[in-house]
Parts: sequence; structure tokens; C-alpha cells
Amino acid sequence: MAYQAITTIFQRNESELTASEAHGLAAGMLCIENEIEVANWLAELFSEDVFLLEEDKAILEALFEQTRKLLNEEDDSFKFDLFLPNEDGLIKEQLEAIRYWCDGFLFGVGYTRTSSNWPGETGEIMKDIVEFTKLDTDVEEELDEQEIDEQEFALIEIQEYLRVAVMMVRDQFIVENSQQKH
Repeated sequence: MAYQAITTIFQRNESELTASEAHGLAAGMLCIENEIEVANWLAELFSEDVFLLEEDKAILEALFEQTRKLLNEEDDSFKFDLFLPNEDGLIKEQLEAIRYWCDGFLFGVGYTRTSSNWPGETGEIMKDIVEFTKLDTDVEEELDEQEIDEQEFALIEIQEYLRVAVMMVRDQFIVENSQQKH
């Protein structure tokens, strides 16, 4: 699913959301409540007066369901990843996308969970993700090769941390939800 295709849907419908923010929202909602309906997510993405083209709706629904599937991989293949623009883009764009993704994730978690009583290490993870929303995206345009490599490595580390963090949050809530049912 191409990042630009999702971005185009938001632009066409005059939404200020980014594709990464929308994906973060979906991931946050699904980490807390795996059975949440795609309609809840779509309602958060667009105001009631927006009429989505059926093709656009199908693309967004596919992104949501793909996110659900990847978060629920049984074989520990760890295929879940953040939905970000192409890695060949500017570092500034990558940092902004990570910030927006984190904003969306936190909103998705808050949408689904009203209590701040976090299970396990989830509270610390949430604090870390809040810090990622404060990333400085003012990156110098004129970087030398070593500085570019350092920036790219830092981006990879942040993305990997967030991937693991999301899975840990999801696992904590799976445990908590199963304990509440018994």
C-alpha cells in the first residue's frame, strides 16, 4: 500500500491528517482493542460531512485490516512496521512522519482506553512515545556523508524502538484483556 496513495486520499478530502498519523491512530486503537471496527477509525479520520469515494474507502479499510493482521501475527515474524514515506526522502520528512505517527498512536490508544492505569511497562513506553512527538525536525540541509549516515542510523533506531514498543503494548493489553474476561 503506497504511502502517497493514502496521502492523496487525505488531500482529496481536505483532511489535515497525514498517512503516518492515520496509521498510528489505527495501530493505537488496535493495540488496545483488537476487535475494534474499521468504521470507528474512519469516523476519526474524516468529519461526518465527508463523502469518501468507494475506492478510497476500500484502500483505507485495507490499510486498517492489514495493520490488524500484522499486529496479530502468530508466528512472531514481526512484520508490523510503521507506515512512513519512502526511506529515500529527506530526513526532515522522515522525522516529521515519525512525529505524526506517534501523535496518531497516542490518540488511538486514548480513544480506546480512558484509564491511565497502564499494565506492565506500558506507562514507560507511552512516556517515550510522547517524547518522540517532540522530535526536532529542523535538520540542516547541508550535511556531510558521516552526518547523513548518523541521522539515518538514528531514524532506524527510532523506528525499531517504536515497532518493538507497539508490540509490547499490544501484548500487555492482550494479557490484561484476557485476565479481565476470567
